[in-house]
Amino acid sequence: MSMNLADKYALAKQEADAALATLDAIKVEIRALGREVIEGTHVLVTLSLSERRSFNAKLAAQYLTTEQVAACTRTTQVETIRIKPRVVVAA
Repeated sequence: MSMNLADKYALAKQEADAALATLDAIKVEIRALGREVIEGTHVLVTLSLSERRSFNAKLAAQYLTTEQVAACTRTTQVETIRIKPRVVVAA
């Protein structure tokens, strides 16, 4: 019996989430070492730090007119896939 597409997606998402949790835990270990380069048998892992600037659109909107905000606004399409467990009620 083959698995349907919804169940395949849910299983793959669950596996991906577990892999990301493992990856995040390893990142914590790498940061704790405090070294820029970690040599493995097959790879070199490098850790670098940088700064990133972010823009607070809500705060900026307090200083701009509605027209200025509209001129700086763009609309993009966002795709969302959610997973909800099915609840089967026995009669």
